Amino acid sequence: QVQLVESGGGLVQAGGSLRLSCAASGRTFSSYAMGWFRQAPGKAREFVATISASGGSLYYADSVKGRFTISRDNAKNTVYLQVNSLKPDDTAVYYCARSNNGWLSARMTEYAYWGQGTQVTVSS
Repeated sequence: QVQLVESGGGLVQAGGSLRLSCAASGRTFSSYAMGWFRQAPGKAREFVATISASGGSLYYADSVKGRFTISRDNAKNTVYLQVNSLKPDDTAVYYCARSNNGWLSARMTEYAYWGQGTQVTVSS
């Protein structure tokens, strides 16, 4: 059973930064793509970023491109999301997820395992 545990969320002023982490259990972390998604109050969960199994390919939602950076450390079974230049519209619960394969995907249906989420609140 794969477990994903996010951390690093918090309250930050607009323009600030955070580094979100997601620690995964299991021995096959390096075989699968990972993704970050978010869900704001009253809105549907949406794609944020994804990284391939090797870490060599990345893909971002247009709304975060240039501000957020996804990375991974396969030796530590951890994926990160560096979030910079935060805006109030970035306020949401951020979830990491493990894909069903090693390739990039923005579709939630491609992700089999999900963490419990970490809250990011951006004040204006």
